[in-house]
Amino acid sequence: MKSYTDIEQSHKLVEILPLESADMCLTFVNNVWNPVWGKADDIYQLQKDCYEPDYTKDDYIDIDEFEPKVVPCWSLAALMDMLPSEFTVKGKYTETTYKIHIRKYALTKDVDLHQIAYGNYKIYEDGSSSWKDMINTGEKENLIDAAFQMICWLKENKKL
Repeated sequence: MKSYTDIEQSHKLVEILPLESADMCLTFVNNVWNPVWGKADDIYQLQKDCYEPDYTKDDYIDIDEFEPKVVPCWSLAALMDMLPSEFTVKGKYTETTYKIHIRKYALTKDVDLHQIAYGNYKIYEDGSSSWKDMINTGEKENLIDAAFQMICWLKENKKL
């Protein structure tokens, strides 16, 4: 199970989220990105103090690949904590509240799909109910991919 953002997702989130919200980082060691629990600045300082005491923060840019050697990333828990339980959209005459809806279901015996959506939950006089006006991530094989996509949508639409 994927439990943290990959390098591409992390680069996108660095652009749209406060860096303080990242609870992990990816470090580039031996040509492989490795996850490390902790804030990127703390990891940078640890590497600087322990392994490369003469380096400066600017040295943490890989000149050949133009990629930072320490990149903030987010755990599934951090992303899920960022998702609002609901948000309201005000129209000219009405106001609609969208509530979070998280689904996991089996596509096959071995493959689960995940979806994060916001919708207007309606309860009718006859007692039946349904979700209306769904905003969703589509089905993803990992919950973190669904959370990443919804965080991006929420930021783009100024709901986060």
